[in-house]
Amino acid sequence: MSILIKGGKIVNEGKTFEGNIVIEGEEIKSIVAGPAQTTSGGGDDVVIDATGCFVLPGVIDSHVHFREPGLTEKACIETESRAAAAGGVTTYFDMPNTVPQTVTIEALEDKFSRAEKSSHVNYSFFFGATNDNTNLFSQLDETRIPGIKLFMGSSTGNMLVDRDEALNRIFSATRLPIMAHCEDTEIINRNMAEAKKSGGDDPSIALHPFIRSEEACFKSTQKAVELAKKHHARLHVAHLSTAEELDLFPAPNITAEATVGHLYFTLLDYARLGAKIKVNPSIKSPVDQFMLREALNDGRIETIGTDHAPHLLSQKQGGCAHAASGMPMIQFSLVTMLELVDEGVLSLERMVQLMCHQPAKLFGVEKRGFLRPGYQADVTIVRPKSPWTVVPELIQSRCGWSPMEGHTYQWRVEQTLCNGHLIYNKGQVSPDIVGQAVKFCHHHGTQL
Repeated sequence: MSILIKGGKIVNEGKTFEGNIVIEGEEIKSIVAGPAQTTSGGGDDVVIDATGCFVLPGVIDSHVHFREPGLTEKACIETESRAAAAGGVTTYFDMPNTVPQTVTIEALEDKFSRAEKSSHVNYSFFFGATNDNTNLFSQLDETRIPGIKLFMGSSTGNMLVDRDEALNRIFSATRLPIMAHCEDTEIINRNMAEAKKSGGDDPSIALHPFIRSEEACFKSTQKAVELAKKHHARLHVAHLSTAEELDLFPAPNITAEATVGHLYFTLLDYARLGAKIKVNPSIKSPVDQFMLREALNDGRIETIGTDHAPHLLSQKQGGCAHAASGMPMIQFSLVTMLELVDEGVLSLERMVQLMCHQPAKLFGVEKRGFLRPGYQADVTIVRPKSPWTVVPELIQSRCGWSPMEGHTYQWRVEQTLCNGHLIYNKGQVSPDIVGQAVKFCHHHGTQL
């Protein structure tokens, strides 16, 4: 079967132009600039009229927590990949702090077999580093995974690695990208103890950015960068949250991610949203947010992810000590970033680079992340000036809530195609399971 996407403005590889895309089976057959065509010439055509819309590569979210296995009361691969489809995200890389943790070959294989049966969009899984599992790195099939995830700071799942000996071993043991969560646990614990002296057992959520402080982030990120330089490792620092950390980037083979939450919210939003925006590392000051936004345009930030991390609303109650950290964002990440495009924070072409092209390049994703003939037909169609408001019944994530509830967006995701299948169409997610395991070609030792 062939599909013709006609009449839209195609945004791809730094250019925006009116054109038509022909899809044959799972792949893009051709991209033709110019006014809308009436037919692709095939005998079994589906025509999608994208007039008035922008046609983008499917978004690659390289940082999600879909909770399966073990924490499926919060989320599972089926529900969260459905949310991804509704948000224009066609590929995700899931993190290893599940139950059990993805720190053995068996646990990794189990995730792949689960996703094969239930993922609406494309998938892969980071392998988790621990204090003592570097001997397994050589057994990993590098064509199937994006890299190694390292928690250099306490986060959900107790996968903390902070012994120097273990860190040196990890950074020297792999040429795969190491994606690091960087926060200094000692500083955080000291700040929490201080906050509890005056704030009691569960200090106010307003103190979260001061407990998980700028100092805690910078010190840990600085250490990760030094280790990467020492061992000539490929380092991608997850969810930068401070202006100070930005001074460490870019460096050869060392890159950084910003998340939608840190780009959109500031500590002023705790008064309105409370623990709904409690994430680790914490959302910080308007100055930090401003500098992160600036860094989207000058190469210091290479990718935008969500750190999509659902919890039940009951688990988000309380203050700094008791409320769970993490929020669901994958369904609303693209439209939120399009709002920042409208505000002039970055161009539409740059947003596509950060959310589609650069995750594909950074992690060596094969045949995805770009609109090119011969590439998998992962395509997202978005419509501007089409207001809608986030209400609970629209939320696809199993947790059933969003920090964006009540917010009115001006952009909407109209359609999402994954491997040539129309998996989201004007409010309806297809029940089809069409996601595929992503293939990778890692270029070892090259400048990213």
